[in-house]
Amino acid sequence: MAVALPASGLIRGRQRRLLTLPGSNSTLLNGIGFATILVVTAVVIAVPVLAPHDPLLPVGVPLQAPGKNGFLLGTDSIGRDILSRVLYGARSSWFAALVVVAVGLFIGGLVGVIAGATGGWVDTVLMRITDAFLSLPAPVLAIAVVAALGPGFVHTLIAVSIVWWPFYARLVRGEIARLAARPHVEAAKLAGVGPWRLARRHLVPGAVPNALVAASLDIGTLILTLASLSFLGLGQAAPAPELGADSARNLSYFLQQWWIPVMPGLGVLVLALVGNIAGDCLRNLMKGRA
Repeated sequence: MAVALPASGLIRGRQRRLLTLPGSNSTLLNGIGFATILVVTAVVIAVPVLAPHDPLLPVGVPLQAPGKNGFLLGTDSIGRDILSRVLYGARSSWFAALVVVAVGLFIGGLVGVIAGATGGWVDTVLMRITDAFLSLPAPVLAIAVVAALGPGFVHTLIAVSIVWWPFYARLVRGEIARLAARPHVEAAKLAGVGPWRLARRHLVPGAVPNALVAASLDIGTLILTLASLSFLGLGQAAPAPELGADSARNLSYFLQQWWIPVMPGLGVLVLALVGNIAGDCLRNLMKGRA
């Protein structure tokens, strides 16, 4: 099972769109999408209750096939319950993606607002710094940061956050510049409204919807990115349950005991799909209100 890091489009996976249907079908899709998101979020929150076993401890005979002796997804090479490990790994991946999106949106949004609202040399300097980050190969930069800080969950989040914020900075700055040319903003300027009050009252509220849509569309891509880094050994150290790492560590069992590396990979697939559906639902709602 080969897992590859997304290309330099680490922060451009949002360009892909899924399941866009017009009319009432779109409304139905939104309802199904949000219901799925709520179910997944509830499941990852309740993992300590739902997981049948401790994910770190051997609880059965090693290499049992799915469904045998009460182990729904089987056991791994040392007898740990794969279902429990997948649930805990999904919980880690889901919340990690949300954290990176929140951090990237906060930092990038702040940079974009300051650049767009201030203009002049401040705008030039901040955008050149942003361009410098965007010009670097994002996967290589993320791997270099993790290698410098050392493998670990927090270090991986820091590394991905570093390569994730520039897109939001560019997006928000563009929205602020577009809104600044609107007649009502020009009227506010003529009325003597200061730049920061202008940004707070007239610019930021208009830039928020597109920024939120972009962030929601990033969740699926982020889950794949974090799984890819852990697959390469840059995530949590063993024996922590992590979807990408569990697939990588057990590739040697693929031909005989396929469920050991495949089940964590399917967990990544489900989470990424839910993240993409979330982005599409929010985008459709924003489009409907436009």
